[in-house]
Amino acid sequence: MNKVTILFILWLSAIAVQAQNYTPIKVEAKPWAGKQDLPWQFFETRIIDNLHGFDKNQTPARFNKYGSDLSLPREKATGFFRTQKTDGRWWIIDPDGYRNLHRTITSVSPGKSPRNVATFQRRFQTNENWMKETADSLVHYGFTGVGTWSDDASIIEYNKTADIPLCYAPILNFMSSYGKKRGGTYSLPGHTGYPNQCIFVFDPGFETFCDEHAKQVIAYKDDPNLFGFFSDNEMPLSKANLEGYLTLEDERDYGRIAAEAWLKQKGVTRSEITEAIKEEFAGYVAERYFGIVSKALKKYAPNHLYFGSRLYGNSKDIPSILRAAGKYCDVVAINYYGSWTPDPDLMRMWVNEAQRPFMITEFYTKGMDSGLPNTSGAGWCVRTQKDKGYAYQHFCLGLLESKGCVGWQYFKYQDNDPEATGVDPSNTDSNKGIVNNYYEYYHPLMELMGQMNNNIYHLVDYFDTFK
Repeated sequence: MNKVTILFILWLSAIAVQAQNYTPIKVEAKPWAGKQDLPWQFFETRIIDNLHGFDKNQTPARFNKYGSDLSLPREKATGFFRTQKTDGRWWIIDPDGYRNLHRTITSVSPGKSPRNVATFQRRFQTNENWMKETADSLVHYGFTGVGTWSDDASIIEYNKTADIPLCYAPILNFMSSYGKKRGGTYSLPGHTGYPNQCIFVFDPGFETFCDEHAKQVIAYKDDPNLFGFFSDNEMPLSKANLEGYLTLEDERDYGRIAAEAWLKQKGVTRSEITEAIKEEFAGYVAERYFGIVSKALKKYAPNHLYFGSRLYGNSKDIPSILRAAGKYCDVVAINYYGSWTPDPDLMRMWVNEAQRPFMITEFYTKGMDSGLPNTSGAGWCVRTQKDKGYAYQHFCLGLLESKGCVGWQYFKYQDNDPEATGVDPSNTDSNKGIVNNYYEYYHPLMELMGQMNNNIYHLVDYFDTFK
């Protein structure tokens, strides 16, 4: 290779780096537990320090008590969280009318293993002490509250006297609760299983159940710190639904009857079912689910946001499901695993089909320096806690580039404890937490998380200007 060729290649490389507006670093990572046979690889990773033209030393944005941007124009205040699209970008509008991007940690609750309990008693003595220390740390690192599966009761009590309250977002388990009452559900790693992975959305009793189940939200309906509600976790909405309902063992099952009637109304025989028909039916199931649950929720808590059931796996890839969610969800919640970098085309599809904003409600990496084997759970493995922080920045920077993203919930607060019993199979032995089993923070991770969270509005300005 001659000198001219080498210079030309270097010039092209410089142009490419300038076009992407950052200089990547390399982080060694390994895909999630379901693919453990895959080797460790180095992935190009974008971090704040290596963004071209971004001043990481600029004056920090001024946050209000909700973690919103006080430098932006104030919008209409309703006393509750809501959504708004301004200049092509979706925002959360906080109860005081300021633009907000949501960033929280899920499962902020004291651990239940013997080690967790003993450490809690020694360090905190009371829930109030633990909650105060935890809230101070979350706010310091730029988080605005907590996500699903958190100790909402302690947070509500803390918020009564806090200068900076934490927002919270209960998960109400409509379908899984109905299924336990009806019978037929079973446990799967991370979520509830159903016969042929078909939810009971066609049962006549489901709508009545939802109306009664939703009455529990009356206790929250006037709380401005309530961010919104999730109705369930990871419903099995997919192209396999049509075949699943049609092959339910009981010919009198309401789901099987509904699927047969839907197919007949379409004028399609079993042998004529196409991928397009499967996708359309998946949207039909999703629309019925979201419609019934949303009606019940909005009846009793009309001012609060509804996020749906946390789409995951293939359900997040199906346009008809996104369209169904968009008809009833204020923000579409999505659990996003398996990708080192958020897919811009996929995020664009979510927003275009739903005509709503989205937020990512689960993602994480697991550090091999934690002392845990990291065999359970869907997150990527990385070598160190600093690498976890780099992965957090890389993933969140990719989300911010989408003008449809209004925030994220990182999974989760505390590591799995291998000594715990009776836990979900996906939560047995992995370094998912921002604290270990002795309630000690992983500071290299937290510093990088804090840099991301506390620069979030400057980063939005940067990306919107760059684009």
